[in-house]
Amino acid sequence: MIPARRAERARRRQRLGGVAVHAAAYAAALLGAGPFLWSMITAVKLNRDLYDPSHSPFWFNAPPTADHLAYLWRHTAFPTFAWNTLWIGAAVVAVTLLLATPTGYALARLQRPWAGRLGMAIFLCYLVPPSVLFLPLSRLVAAVGLQDSDWALVLIYPTLTVPVSVWLMMGFFSAIPAQVEEQALVDGCTRFAAFRRVALPLAVPGLVAVVVLSFVLCASEYLYAIAFVSPTAGKVVSTGIPTELISGDLFYWQSLQGAVVFVAVPIAVVFNLLLKRFVAGFTAGAVTVG
Repeated sequence: MIPARRAERARRRQRLGGVAVHAAAYAAALLGAGPFLWSMITAVKLNRDLYDPSHSPFWFNAPPTADHLAYLWRHTAFPTFAWNTLWIGAAVVAVTLLLATPTGYALARLQRPWAGRLGMAIFLCYLVPPSVLFLPLSRLVAAVGLQDSDWALVLIYPTLTVPVSVWLMMGFFSAIPAQVEEQALVDGCTRFAAFRRVALPLAVPGLVAVVVLSFVLCASEYLYAIAFVSPTAGKVVSTGIPTELISGDLFYWQSLQGAVVFVAVPIAVVFNLLLKRFVAGFTAGAVTVG
């Protein structure tokens, strides 16, 4: 009887623990989604509903309206901002993959005592605040004649994405057994062929992590975007929305929150589609390289 009671207590504690874990997970999800849900509600509120302190800020007291969303698309340059963010992010992601992937592979496979320290030094460049690099980078942008050009961001943003991506790919390639490449070399492949045919397919989760991380860094960056691009036609979402929808003390709150929704939803959908590969890439990239 006593062992049976102990087993029942253990099962009861296990069930209670599972309920507690799920309750904490749902509470965390609700807390994280709260600001986004508030943005969705605010985006379709009438002015008289939004600015009345006696009305609930978390629900509709007056019928919702799509006028502010229509204003965002028809009377602002939001489509231009979204397009600029998309193509600049795609260009920076391509540059990052082109530079970080072979660099991370070389550092992971180099049989040199300084390879790990060099990788750490590259990663430390990511930790340098943008405000410190602003002046030398502005001189660089002026020297190549890219002031007020979108291409200035394509030139500058890899300074943010490449260091952390090199470190990530370095850890990921280190987690791939070297024996699989050695077997390819024994079979007659060159080092480049072994990299392209063997290592690169196995590194797809790491590449996905680099793509997602690089694009998010580009889309959320503000300092370089506001400093190097001032024409409205060249702005990205992070700078165009706050500068074009805030006029003095007049805030277009509903349109601002609508822009948040329109930007966040596609990123969230793509992120969830790639979530498993993204987590696998970051987990493998967390391996410490000596």
